[in-house]
Amino acid sequence: MAKEFKRYLVTSALPYANGPVHIGHLAGVYIPSDIYTRYLRLKGCDVISVCGSDEHGVPITIKARKEGVSPQQIVDRYHELIKKSFEGLGMSFDIYSRTSSKTHAETASAFFRKLYDEGKFIEKTSMQYYDEEAQTFLADRYIVGTCPKCGNDRAYGDQCEKCGSTLSPDELIDPHSAVSGSVPVKRETKHWYLPLDQYEGFLREWILEGHKEWKSNVYGQCKSWLDGGLQPRAVSRDLDWGIPVPVEGAEGKVLYVWFDAPIGYISATKDLTPDWEKYWKSEETKMVHFIGKDNIVFHCIVFPSMLKAHGGYILPENVPANEFLNLEGDKISTSRNWAVWLHEYLEEFPGKEDVLRYVLCANAPETKDNDFTWKDFQARNNNELVAVLGNFVNRALVLTKKYFDGRVPACGELTDYDRETIAEVAAVKASLEANIEHYRFREALKDAMNISRIGNKYLADTEPWKVVKTDLERVKTILNIALQITANTAIAIEPFMPFSAAKILKMLAVDKFGWERLGAMDLIPTGHEIGEPVLLFEKIEDDVIQRQLDKLAATKAANQAAEAAQHVEPQKDTIQFEDFQKMDIRVSTILAAEKVAKTKKLLKLTVDTGIDKREIVSGIAEYFTPEELVGKQVLVLVNLAPRELKGILSKGMILMAEDASGKLRLLQPGDATNNGAVVG
Repeated sequence: MAKEFKRYLVTSALPYANGPVHIGHLAGVYIPSDIYTRYLRLKGCDVISVCGSDEHGVPITIKARKEGVSPQQIVDRYHELIKKSFEGLGMSFDIYSRTSSKTHAETASAFFRKLYDEGKFIEKTSMQYYDEEAQTFLADRYIVGTCPKCGNDRAYGDQCEKCGSTLSPDELIDPHSAVSGSVPVKRETKHWYLPLDQYEGFLREWILEGHKEWKSNVYGQCKSWLDGGLQPRAVSRDLDWGIPVPVEGAEGKVLYVWFDAPIGYISATKDLTPDWEKYWKSEETKMVHFIGKDNIVFHCIVFPSMLKAHGGYILPENVPANEFLNLEGDKISTSRNWAVWLHEYLEEFPGKEDVLRYVLCANAPETKDNDFTWKDFQARNNNELVAVLGNFVNRALVLTKKYFDGRVPACGELTDYDRETIAEVAAVKASLEANIEHYRFREALKDAMNISRIGNKYLADTEPWKVVKTDLERVKTILNIALQITANTAIAIEPFMPFSAAKILKMLAVDKFGWERLGAMDLIPTGHEIGEPVLLFEKIEDDVIQRQLDKLAATKAANQAAEAAQHVEPQKDTIQFEDFQKMDIRVSTILAAEKVAKTKKLLKLTVDTGIDKREIVSGIAEYFTPEELVGKQVLVLVNLAPRELKGILSKGMILMAEDASGKLRLLQPGDATNNGAVVG
């Protein structure tokens, strides 16, 4: 039997205050969180929703260093931008706090100090990278090198953003400091660690036995971490930006951001209400963390271990983490500006806040990574919001204005079809509730939209615009039912599209209904005068979408140009002219081409070098089909020592160039040239 709770505490992952919020953040964390919170409020539950800016950590200091400003200036700028953007999209946090606040510093320091005084930490001295030029220890993000897994030469000491691999600085090839560019050295430093291995037993029982209902991606990742064996994790860092470690002998050290940030939920609640303890220290409270999948380990393994070590705090009942949202087939990347930024969307699409909320919920990456495309955004707006929801509400109100001067007509005798329609509307509630309460927000949105689909079908089937010519009493019943369905629609969509729900209520000239009224067919009394109908949604034209696609195309072009500039190979060792003269490069024509059996990359080429006709094996099958190569003139190094590949004697090498994207290009003469012409 499900446990009953008296109150709810909803937390949303704290966004880093080193840049704006984008659609990936919204789809993964904030829209699901807001839907859940609004639903609980409609039900009359005691619920608070807390969030705030995460204002410590290395990404912020990196941003400040790049711009030549202080970290405080960076967090002040982005905290205000993020807060304003959230407000613009209707995020209904009870408080949007920040981790640079006095309350947070006091709360995090006291939390650390209690664990320190009780001997819950272990002290370890280790060798860490140190920048002798800048005279500072380097956090993992300040160390850059080549990824050992994909070869990306701009991988960080904690992660490669190209292939997504988690790394350590010691794994990087040719590591160097992101601060000065110099090669760092190892120096001894002391830090405090939370011994996560001591909490394995507790975590196994709490998660693997006690929370099998968690989403499979969350449960699976937790199991993987636990099965791999937990290791002590540092809770302090050598940095000059953050909350100072509150013990003697810790000068120049701050609380590690992963330890500091989740305590931000507690400090935000303290700033919100003097009764904060009843939300954090009572078993009658249900706490739910909304996060993205990259934060699962911190919210399911690390933070619960911290709370357990401290004592007195409740643990989360659920952590419904989502997967990632991609953009037009490519991974969203803040560093590459490959994103749809919330503050820009609000400026470019005024009045269409709910369109974004709707599309991101309908396409939410709940069980796997999903893709946002501007064409899908347009289609969902035009074919679903305009054609279904907007069309139904508009017809119900306009017909009432036209036939009954805007007054709700009385409901007369019901037909079997009327009763079937009313029952359909009432049946939506149970499914809608179950889906929201099990964090299946995509399915819940379908349920909410289904009420307007039922209404649309009802009007299309009953055709009051025809019946009015012969049976006005019947039209009264039809429109009464249609208006009651409209009011039900406002209740059902409020958690998902609050601006549209408010518009419907204004057009109906009624106050907001509680969730308990969903499914009722007496929401609007007979004789009530409705307001003026206005369009809920407008079609989005092709040119509007094209502007967004052009914007992304310009970003992609700029990224490719920047990447090409950064990936130019350095000059090789100097050679003498005599060394170059030894190479015999000839213009040649490819006469035939075929794939080499049982290989993916090899092609067998027959070429006319002007000297002879010979076979060359080339590893270019991934870039060219045999058909497109035949007849092309290429450059061939003809005096390369022969080599046998897959039983074929290869006599020479086709000269190629690799572009910035990694694609191979043929080197060809500019004009048709006789075979055998010497290049030199």
